[in-house]
Amino acid sequence: VLIGLSIPLGLYMYRILIGERVFLTRVLSPMEKGIYRLLSIRDEDSMSPKRYLLSALFLSACGFIFLFLLLVFQNYLPGNPTHMGGVSPALAFNIAASFVSNTNWQSYSGESTLSYFSQSIGLTVQNFVSAAMGIAILFVLIRGFIQKEKTNVGNFWKDMIRISLYVLLPLSFLLALLLVSQGVVQ
Repeated sequence: VLIGLSIPLGLYMYRILIGERVFLTRVLSPMEKGIYRLLSIRDEDSMSPKRYLLSALFLSACGFIFLFLLLVFQNYLPGNPTHMGGVSPALAFNIAASFVSNTNWQSYSGESTLSYFSQSIGLTVQNFVSAAMGIAILFVLIRGFIQKEKTNVGNFWKDMIRISLYVLLPLSFLLALLLVSQGVVQ
């Protein structure tokens, strides 16, 4: 089943990342263009490999700092009905580094260490961002191998937005429906 699904999903992802229209374009294109406007992203711009890398590193650094601070100060944030204290800086560093690098190494017990807010806004968002970044980096490597003579490899921010909107969110929605249909509640 996985091998059978990998071919259409791979072709779908390829079409998304080269900018072709897909069946979700009509629904998601206005949202995509709104995000570009909100973030001042010109989707026609293409980046050099160095700028693409720096953009990826910048987003990773921002994600790391955000998650680290969220964990350390979770006791002051909403969504903490059990009044869990802030995570120690060493553990917060470990958690943030593992989720930003998409290794998700867990040296804690989620429900007894992290608030609902920290888990939903910190960890879940970082799971999406790091997955999208992994896909974007893979595709930029493929673009680099295919387009040997070109000096630009695409737009990192456009790739991240398209992967999140057209791949990760729809897949999450479909898999959530599948899990709920099977009686899985969380």
